[in-house]
Amino acid sequence: MKKNRAVIGLIVFVLILGLLGYTAVFGVGADKSGSASSIKLGLDLAGGVSITYQVVGDEKPSAADMNDTIYKLQQRVDNYSTEAQVYQEGADRINIEIPGVTDANTILEELGKPGSLYFIAQTDSEGNQNYEFSYEVDEEGNLIPQYVLTKTIDELSADGSIVLTGTEVADAQARAQQDQQMGNVENVVALTLNEAGTAAFAEATQKAYDNGGSIAIYYDDQFVSVPNVQAVIKDGNAVITGQNSAAEAERIASTIRIGGLKLELEELRSNVVGAQLGSAAIESSLIAAAVGFALVVVFMIAIYYVSGLAAALALCLYTELMIILLYAFEATLTLPGIAGIILSVGMAVDANVIIFARIREELATGKTVQSSIKIGFSKALSAILDGNITTLIAAFVLYVMGSGTIKGFSITLMLGIFLSMFTALFVTKFLINALYAVGVQSEKAYGVGKEKKTIDFLSKKKVFFGLSAAVILIGFVMMGVNTASMDMPLNYSLDFVGGTSTTMTLNEDMSIEEIDAQIVPLIEEITGDGNVQTTKVAGSSQVIIKTRTLNLEERERFADTMVTNFGVDENSITAETISATVSSEMQADAVKAILVATILMLLYIWFRFKDIRFGASSVIALVHDVLVVLAFYAIVKVSVGNTFIACMLTIVGYSINATIVIFDRIRENMRDMRGRDNLQDMVNRSISQTLSRSIFTSLTTFFMVASLEVFGVSSIREFALPLIAGIICGTYSSICLTGAMWYVFRTKFVKKAAK
Repeated sequence: MKKNRAVIGLIVFVLILGLLGYTAVFGVGADKSGSASSIKLGLDLAGGVSITYQVVGDEKPSAADMNDTIYKLQQRVDNYSTEAQVYQEGADRINIEIPGVTDANTILEELGKPGSLYFIAQTDSEGNQNYEFSYEVDEEGNLIPQYVLTKTIDELSADGSIVLTGTEVADAQARAQQDQQMGNVENVVALTLNEAGTAAFAEATQKAYDNGGSIAIYYDDQFVSVPNVQAVIKDGNAVITGQNSAAEAERIASTIRIGGLKLELEELRSNVVGAQLGSAAIESSLIAAAVGFALVVVFMIAIYYVSGLAAALALCLYTELMIILLYAFEATLTLPGIAGIILSVGMAVDANVIIFARIREELATGKTVQSSIKIGFSKALSAILDGNITTLIAAFVLYVMGSGTIKGFSITLMLGIFLSMFTALFVTKFLINALYAVGVQSEKAYGVGKEKKTIDFLSKKKVFFGLSAAVILIGFVMMGVNTASMDMPLNYSLDFVGGTSTTMTLNEDMSIEEIDAQIVPLIEEITGDGNVQTTKVAGSSQVIIKTRTLNLEERERFADTMVTNFGVDENSITAETISATVSSEMQADAVKAILVATILMLLYIWFRFKDIRFGASSVIALVHDVLVVLAFYAIVKVSVGNTFIACMLTIVGYSINATIVIFDRIRENMRDMRGRDNLQDMVNRSISQTLSRSIFTSLTTFFMVASLEVFGVSSIREFALPLIAGIICGTYSSICLTGAMWYVFRTKFVKKAAK
């Protein structure tokens, strides 16, 4: 790169950095598009809509029907926000909390009346029309085509014209498929029926096909779709064609899914609620972000000099782009989400550390600075790509198979992966080359690597294996102790096991900060639990407080405390048992997604490294890290809440990245091995060569997470503390275990060809 081009390039970069920074802070236009303040915020940060449904009918619904309804409603409200929550209240009520929206009536209209979906034959048994096509004139005099029923639903049910109800639909999904006649791609809705529905639909489609008729899909007093029957459907798998767009297909599919609920629900109440956490929580998180970011920048410049400065500038661009893309992708940001982004800043440094370590190694061999920069980026590429692609596989699986907060976490993770690779491989590379071109060409400005002493890690492998086994065993023992003392192996919060929701009306209007400062400590004293969630109904002095399940005595103490200390009218205090916001189905989805992701990561590593022993060692290390962090949860009794899943997924992604870097160096050194070289020495040398990267990356990530622990609110600290344990554990397993496990597999399970 010539000096003039480098100067122009640096000026353009600074201008872009400033422009994106302005956009990220202030936004564009009156609506502040692209700014951090325009990102959708979760219920904990900005409030939203809370809706309570009650089951229609006098009979008490079964637990199975309630769970099925909650799970399907969760899938429906995920269209509004991946952070929406659905949970049971009492015996026959379901609560829905949707963040980032303020119009309860609009949500109710769009959700409709769950449980009222019907498939209606065009004609009854005597050939009479059940619905007719007509036109309606709008206010501007335009003719609007529509269908109208000729009978009531009760009459249609009585004469057998209702072919199916929503309960006989197992699933409905919007898809794109190729038209077999024209070859065009069309938007369709694919239906899957249960066993009872399959038989009934086969009979109905036979009749409609013979008479050239249709079957209408009717929901919440409106026609959803009236498709003509073009074939007899006997296997329970139908496709509805004719949708004009993917959005229309998704709308119809979503409507059918919610209409497939086993229970019919009616609205009991709806409120617009305020943020669960006050402005102080956001401010403390921003302080944590600023402190952590500053520490990372200072560390990178202090260790890597000019290269570190380039990485710091690239990191600024990374942060600005992350904010703008979160806005563009309409992601919903919660307090754990903020913590995840802050953490991703620390992890984004990883690729830069790998590159800079390579540059210093090349300088140590006597190569020129320019040549070392080129070779350093080239040699670091495979480790960066393999590590990030492996994590990307996991993130994609979580997005496809996960639900709720898992899906939201995966979106943030994928954005972070793409941005970190872009800024490291392109932006940092451009900046280093530009700085070199403008005259920063001294070896001292980049730092010459010193010859690394090879540490004999493998000689201590039995000690490392024994230590890990002991920690995991202690964790299982503590889970048993916890089960005996508190009836559960871990300190599950109400997100996992449910609890008590207490609603009361205060005599004076208090802010969330005042409630948290004055009321919450008294409640924590009663419950002995620090996991208390508070929500305030907007425009009123009504407060909703969620705690672990309270017994009768604790409920009475709660009421007495509120009456005595705050003059609350005892008649305004109502308490209901609520279910977990993380349902068993959502937990099952998470476990399935993690298992599939692990298998795919194993296959990818096997494919890339041409040796399944690399993949097996990586997966065992992941299991080890998860079990050790579980042991930490059990021993310290950290509350296991909504952030638990995000925490464990972060640790998995962090650990696999560190392992890939070491395995990449082993693979490289294997190619250079000669006949007399010792395999054990090669593995030890590979771990030692990547040791600085492992430690430095852990330190930069530690800076970010430690700042959350120091400056964050209690819910953030519950997220940060296990992450600190996970960072330490992931670093330990990558350095001390993975290479040793691969060596054991390599020497104990030698390929036949090698023999």
